[in-house]
Amino acid sequence: MATKEDILEQIVEEYLAHKGYFVQHNVKFLPRKDHPDFVKNQDSNHSDIDVLGIHPKLDGPERVMAVSCKSWQSGFNPASELAAIDGKKIIRGRDAWKSFRELCVPKWSEAFIDAVKLATGTDRFTYILAVARVVGDKALWENRRSFIDALGGNPVQIITFAEMVGDIHTELGTTLAATEVGRMLQMFRAAGIDIKTH
Repeated sequence: MATKEDILEQIVEEYLAHKGYFVQHNVKFLPRKDHPDFVKNQDSNHSDIDVLGIHPKLDGPERVMAVSCKSWQSGFNPASELAAIDGKKIIRGRDAWKSFRELCVPKWSEAFIDAVKLATGTDRFTYILAVARVVGDKALWENRRSFIDALGGNPVQIITFAEMVGDIHTELGTTLAATEVGRMLQMFRAAGIDIKTH
C-alpha cells in the first residue's frame, strides 16, 4: 500500500483511477550527478512526482499524468506565485522557485522528464498542478511558455480539489469504489449528503 499522507493526493488517485489510469505515488527524481550544473550540497535531496498516472488506452500527452500536489489552505494564486518566482522572493519560508524546481531549473526539468520516461516509457505527458482552490486566473500558469518549454513542450494544467471531487461524485455508481476516498463519497451519497463543488 502506497503512503498517502495528503488527502489531495488521495483525491488525485481516485480521480485518475475513475478515468482509467493506473497510479503510482512519490516517484523520486534528482539531477544527474554528471550534469554540468550539478551542485552536490544543493542537488542531493530527491524531489518527487506526487502522483503519476498512466492510461493504457490513450496516446499522446493525455496517456501520462504527472501530478504535483499543493494543498495550501489559502489556495493557489498563479499571478502572485509567478511574481514571487520572477522576483526571486522568499515564500513559505524558502525561495519561491523551490516549490516548482521542475518548472524553473533546467537540471531539475531534465530529471523530472527522465523520471517520467523511466516509469512510463514515454517523455510525452501532461503536467498537472493539483491545488485546493485557485485564486485568480489559472491560464497565467497553464500558458506560461517557460514552463511548457522546460517540460519539453508538454502541456501544463491546474486542477482543483472541487473539480476532482465533482467529477468523481458524478461518476460514482453503487459498485464499491476502489479507494477509501471513493467509498467515503459513496457514503455521503447514501446518507443523502449533497456535495456542493462550486
